[in-house]
Amino acid sequence: MADAALIDIGGMTTIIISAGIILLAALLGYKSIYIVRPFERGIIERFGKYNRATGPGLALLLPYAERIQRVDMRESLIDIPPQDVITKDNVKIMVDAIVYFRVTDPFKVVYNVSVFEDAVAKLALTNLRQLVGSLSLDETLTLRERMNTALRQQLDDVANRWGVQITRVELEHIEPPKDITEAMGMQMKAERTKRAAVLEAEGYRQSEILKAEGKRQADMLDADGRAHAIRKIADAERYKQVTLAQGESEAIQSVFKGIHEGKATEDVLAFKYIGALEKIAEGKATKVFMPLELTRLMSGVEAIREAVTDGKNKEEKHTHKEEEKKDV
Repeated sequence: MADAALIDIGGMTTIIISAGIILLAALLGYKSIYIVRPFERGIIERFGKYNRATGPGLALLLPYAERIQRVDMRESLIDIPPQDVITKDNVKIMVDAIVYFRVTDPFKVVYNVSVFEDAVAKLALTNLRQLVGSLSLDETLTLRERMNTALRQQLDDVANRWGVQITRVELEHIEPPKDITEAMGMQMKAERTKRAAVLEAEGYRQSEILKAEGKRQADMLDADGRAHAIRKIADAERYKQVTLAQGESEAIQSVFKGIHEGKATEDVLAFKYIGALEKIAEGKATKVFMPLELTRLMSGVEAIREAVTDGKNKEEKHTHKEEEKKDV
């Protein structure tokens, strides 16, 4: 039985030793194997001194001799709580901001600054006070984008020493005191009213211009139409006068030709002249100017009268002789 007891004790000892070895191996494995994620970088120290940097993946360490500090390389933000700041014209306003940053050098972040998030926040607050203090209230309210750019450059110049890049800065709220806010609201209302009045006046002016332009176009079209009608009437009248003149010209030429071909004597011309005088006498004129050739033409008329008288005397003598013959 003593031998059996010794065997049992030896077996238990072996089991305990084996379990201890397994536990120690597991503990050593836990302390020596680390996983670095894709967005992280590892800083490994050996006996408290920087040894090496490691990238994403599996990192093997000497248990209890080395330790690793992982640094997040993603872009992060720091929310600056609302702060009371004073402008150049001594107006107290409340400002808050958001600072976006990214770690560029894990070594500097670990060894050049204790807690870089707090350092960036305090740096942002200090520069924000200085920047707002150099501007008036109106500039602070209207130059927000310029303030964002200036603040980012100021922070980035200092943060580079800590291995941090300031990607952008956003001023979220700029709140003046209540009385100034009310005054600004009244000013904006007055400005909107003024702008509305200007727009209304401009619209009325444009409307009147369009009306005047339309009337001018209508008058021009009407004038063009009347001018065209007058031209048509004038063309018709001119055509009429030309046609009449051509007719008279042809008539005169025909009469002239007939006179020459027919060898008209002064007796015929005098006859024609008498007919013309009759037409003149039918007119309403109270005065008639006679041509210089009247005497010569009147002699022709006298000759015609004598010829007619002689003809009548001869006819009467002939008639008398015929009557005497009948009596015999």
